[in-house]
Amino acid sequence: MKHVASRERYDSMQYSFCGNSGLQLPKLSLGLWHNFGGVDVHENAKNILIDAFDNGITHFDLANNYGPPAGSAEETLGKVLKNELSGYRDELIISTKAGFGMWEGPYGDGGSKKYLISSLHQSLKRLNLEYVDIFYHHRFDPQTPMEETMDALELIYKQGKALYIGLSNYNSKQTQQAVDLLSQRGVPCLIHQFKYSMFHREPEKDKLLQRLEKNGIGSIAFSPLAQGLLTDKYINGIPEDSRAAKSHGFLSKDEINDKSVSTIKALNDIAQNRSQSLAEMAIAWIWHMGVTSVLIGASSQQQLRTNLNALSSKPFTDDEIKKIEKALS
Repeated sequence: MKHVASRERYDSMQYSFCGNSGLQLPKLSLGLWHNFGGVDVHENAKNILIDAFDNGITHFDLANNYGPPAGSAEETLGKVLKNELSGYRDELIISTKAGFGMWEGPYGDGGSKKYLISSLHQSLKRLNLEYVDIFYHHRFDPQTPMEETMDALELIYKQGKALYIGLSNYNSKQTQQAVDLLSQRGVPCLIHQFKYSMFHREPEKDKLLQRLEKNGIGSIAFSPLAQGLLTDKYINGIPEDSRAAKSHGFLSKDEINDKSVSTIKALNDIAQNRSQSLAEMAIAWIWHMGVTSVLIGASSQQQLRTNLNALSSKPFTDDEIKKIEKALS
């Protein structure tokens, strides 16, 4: 399969160093949380992945339970890596995670060494890879001593099954405890993945962003468009093909109410005055807040291209930031 020329591919993307490491991540990364599972059309998923790579998105983000069914998103990427992207492994950053429920019984969930090691082995088989670039513990597990979880991440790192270690969905205090334990084991924490958008600002309130900067840890935000709320999609109701209309989606119809629609309209007006879409502005706002990379989803190549347009966003003025804060208040 013929791809665009390398220079053209990388000229179209912007990259940032991840924390204090030498690893650069694209400012836009592609998340396979939705639209890449066994219930989705493989041809569409394949075309999105290829288009993303040809536009300089070198980071594909997964988890063991992405689908549905669980595991099928990794299988989808595994097929594309074996066929259409064969020969490009060293130009890609592949990340996966474990932490949420994956299989029946006491060893298929949480933060135990048994679960994390078993899960990564399964992920590598589905992906047809010998190692992943980044492996995350997907969530803090209060039932497992954190020392055990960090022991598992140390083993994965020192065996070379993952080149870098990350945390996801840990709060600020838990993050510091984990980073300290990893440091004692000679394992740097590369990156923290968290939910962040104009509609979900917990990482600011919890001072997680400041914690990461202080420790030289990179950051990557998921759900930057609040599952599609931060687009013009819901201004006039709920479209049939939207996430809110899907039975297996993560956006409920209750979230689309008079208050949220009013806020969306106000933000959309600000975006239009900036000559961009609300989605583009919402992504650019996260970069403005100092986050290394933004995880975008895509259900089509057209949606992917729309998100890529955020790269040409102009810097925010102080007045624009004030207007955004007022709209969100």
